[in-house]
Amino acid sequence: MVLQPEPIEGPGRIGVGPDVTQAFALFRRGGILRRPVSIISWGLIVFFFALAALAPVVSPYDPTVASGPPLAGLFSPGHVLGTDSFGRDELSRVIWGAWPLIATSLLSVASAVVFGFVIGLVAGYAGGAFDTVLMRAMDAILCFPLILLAIMVVAALGPGMKNLVLAIGISQVPVFGRLARALAAREASKEYVLAAKTSGFRVRRVLLREIAPSIVGPIAVQATAVVAVAAGYAAALSYLGLGIQPPTADWGYMVKEGQEFIFEAPRLALIPGVLITAFVMACNFAGDDLRDLLDPERTL
Repeated sequence: MVLQPEPIEGPGRIGVGPDVTQAFALFRRGGILRRPVSIISWGLIVFFFALAALAPVVSPYDPTVASGPPLAGLFSPGHVLGTDSFGRDELSRVIWGAWPLIATSLLSVASAVVFGFVIGLVAGYAGGAFDTVLMRAMDAILCFPLILLAIMVVAALGPGMKNLVLAIGISQVPVFGRLARALAAREASKEYVLAAKTSGFRVRRVLLREIAPSIVGPIAVQATAVVAVAAGYAAALSYLGLGIQPPTADWGYMVKEGQEFIFEAPRLALIPGVLITAFVMACNFAGDDLRDLLDPERTL
């Protein structure tokens, strides 16, 4: 009989992930299948993503072209949510407005995670002067209020989605850099990392195979929460005219346009404002759920 070696414990040596039963148990432990607020939050996230992805299919009109009389009321013929001041269908603009906000939030957070994760991982493992220099650079960025830093970047580069993603991403890099650095420094002193180093593994393998998998969970939780922050920044910058430019439908700019008619047609500002709030809150609650799922010692 051939004896199979037992797997060595450590984040970098996990061969396969949990099966379906284990994944289901994780969801139950995290409370996602037991808390109504979790079900609603994840349902809203799925709904908003589906709305953004299926906008060309479900939108009844072109959101940039007038399709009715200006400021038509709710449930007008052919316009469930009425029209805006230019006669554009409000339902179509609400549907198409989901994509810029969601795309900007995800892309900016993804770029911040990549750069912040790499910076923090290397700084936490290397330590010494290298760590000090990188962390002081992160502190220099944090000296500016993050929204002010984003405004400065967009004002310097010009409005538009690409510059908006860059501005928000730069403002959030220190958040992930400092978190990844603290986690990596903690893991670097553990036995499995010391064993890998004494075994002669290269630095890149130690970083990517040993330390990185063990700190992905907290980074993912933080990323989910920062998506909500990024969505707020994107909406605020679009409201100020520094983000997505008209006639492209965008919830942030739609709030600004609707503000001019807050007494005649309050729905023009209230509907996109409520949707922004719902997306931000759903991302925050989803971050709480991920924290519960990835914390093996938390019980509900």
